[in-house]
Amino acid sequence: MPGVREPAAREAGPAAHQHAPLIGPGEPGPFRVVNSQGRARLLLVCDHASNRIPAPLENLGLDELALGRHIACDIGAGEVTERLSQRLDAPAVLASYSRLVVDCNRGLSDPTSILAVSDGEFIPGNQGLDEEQKAERARQFFHPYHDAIRRRLESFERRGIVPAFVAIHSFTPIFKNVRRPWQIGILWDADPRIPVPLMQALRAQGINVGDNEPYSGKAPADHTVDHHAEGGGLPHVSIEIRQDLVDHPDGVARWARILGDALAQILADESLYRRFGEA
Repeated sequence: MPGVREPAAREAGPAAHQHAPLIGPGEPGPFRVVNSQGRARLLLVCDHASNRIPAPLENLGLDELALGRHIACDIGAGEVTERLSQRLDAPAVLASYSRLVVDCNRGLSDPTSILAVSDGEFIPGNQGLDEEQKAERARQFFHPYHDAIRRRLESFERRGIVPAFVAIHSFTPIFKNVRRPWQIGILWDADPRIPVPLMQALRAQGINVGDNEPYSGKAPADHTVDHHAEGGGLPHVSIEIRQDLVDHPDGVARWARILGDALAQILADESLYRRFGEA
């Protein structure tokens, strides 16, 4: 599904290191930044924005049908993130390659960082990887993405700003033969400043909202938010949208509008921009 493209408002990540390059000539860098000059005190991130596999990895041995599944990316999440970036006038950092290459929302020591089998799908190109091969993927994809997020947050800090941090994901309508009723899930742990009013605003519109459903923000798998936002006390939330609602352009536009309107009201609160627990 095509996303909202604003070439003048984004920047590409650097090309991979010259040693054993896994990103082919002419391919995008490991991350991209949308609306880099956005004025909001907010950083948006999308760990699973793309199903792209770098050419040297030869689609990890998968066909197009497999790469179109949720195992390769969070369907619709990248497009919603780009829309929100424009709606809220905020910079956004998006990973350029599939979670199957290396999952940017897992710690590198997590056994699900690089999956040999994902939701029943055998991933030929991920079989039998040694530690050096895994480390090379981390060096060329995982670390550049997280370094880009860190640099953005440091830019806010240099300006004396404690920014809000919002991660966008999507989830499958059915998982392991269980239908998921929620239209959207709000994931959070200890800091209620964004998630609680966001859930209230969405429920007021009759939306079926999952409070730490279908995943929990208290789980260690939520690496990006834990690493960049929670540890530093930044106001934050991780948002999961059901994929059948955003697998088409009209759905992307609708949910970006719903979320954008709700978040804009929350982000207008000046008391939000301080570290959690500070007076």
